[in-house]
Amino acid sequence: MDSATSDARTPLGASADNGLKIVVVGGFGVGKTTLVRSVSEIRPLNTEETMTKAGEAVDDISEVRGKSATTVAFDFGRITLDTRNVLYLFGAPGQERFWFLWDRLFSGTLGAVVLVDTRRIGDSWYAIDRLEHHGTPFIVACNDFGGPAHAPQQIREALDLDPHVPLLDCDARSRASAKQVLITLVEHVKSSYGTQGPARLQVPVPHQELAL
Repeated sequence: MDSATSDARTPLGASADNGLKIVVVGGFGVGKTTLVRSVSEIRPLNTEETMTKAGEAVDDISEVRGKSATTVAFDFGRITLDTRNVLYLFGAPGQERFWFLWDRLFSGTLGAVVLVDTRRIGDSWYAIDRLEHHGTPFIVACNDFGGPAHAPQQIREALDLDPHVPLLDCDARSRASAKQVLITLVEHVKSSYGTQGPARLQVPVPHQELAL
């Protein structure tokens, strides 16, 4: 699949003075690290560690047998939108023992992506609950793991989603697909807050930068 290839030392422009923060959350092994890695213009900072036998007693890997590493803090990536505006991406760890980090990550967040594996849809309930608790705008993206297809209405009912929350399919390995997820989130945030929202939401996000 296509992915970002920019050098990790790609400098941030001196005129960039407005950082916009997006958090990617979801259950264990749904593809959060993969999504951040595929769309970031720099080599992402990640805190993945090799999964060991000892960890099997802590993390349930029965549904993610091929997973050999896990995030133990958060992932971090970056997209430069224009000379002034920069998008920072944070991927939250999915294991329950790291959920205490989520509330801190949500602080100052423009919006969030809830990444879902439809084979384990219940793993996404906590993420949605916390985002609704914080009043953080979010969208839901169903990552493609090759499982059986589900009608959007079935997924909405299973997640008890409000009708206004966007729901779309994605492939976290694909840069184009990951960018479409971010575009959908930005459009949803702008629609949710309108022109009367906080100043940080008034920054125009150039579509061409995310759509390339």
